[in-house]
Order: sequence, then C-alpha cells, then structure tokens
Amino acid sequence: MKRLIAIALAASAAVTTIAATAPAQAAQGCGGGFHRGPAGRCIRNGRPVVVRERWVVGRHYPGRGYYYNNRWYRERYRYHNGWRYR
Repeated sequence: MKRLIAIALAASAAVTTIAATAPAQAAQGCGGGFHRGPAGRCIRNGRPVVVRERWVVGRHYPGRGYYYNNRWYRERYRYHNGWRYR
C-alpha cells in the first residue's frame, strides 16, 4: 500500500510540474492591449508599424521622373504592350 501511495504522489508531482511549465496566455494577465515587460510590469502595446515600398515602379514623381529597375528615367513610352523608359 505504501508503494502505491508513493507512485501516486510521484505521478501527481509530475503532472503539477508539467502544468506549471505550460506556455502563458498572450495577455499574460495584463488584459487587452498590454503585455508583460522585462521587470514583470504591464506595458501598453505599441501601435502597429506599417512599412511600405518607398518608390513605386511606373509612378511619376514630380521633379524626378519615373522609377524603374533601381534607376530614374525622365520619360516613358509604349512599346510592345508595355512601357519602355528613357
């Protein structure tokens, strides 16, 4: 009987250890819009950062011209169902 109790105690300790190391929730107890910082305090989430392409191919930029293949061109014209820059 003592051996059965010892096995049950070891099994419950193993389950407790596994439950304690489970991944935390995304909010981590801080609520929506906040997360845990390095010191364990709740910090407000930053606003989303939107990164866009700086120069759009085929668009005319006043004072610069058209941007294509990492170069600037003053003008463009139709050629074989597409654009040719010069």
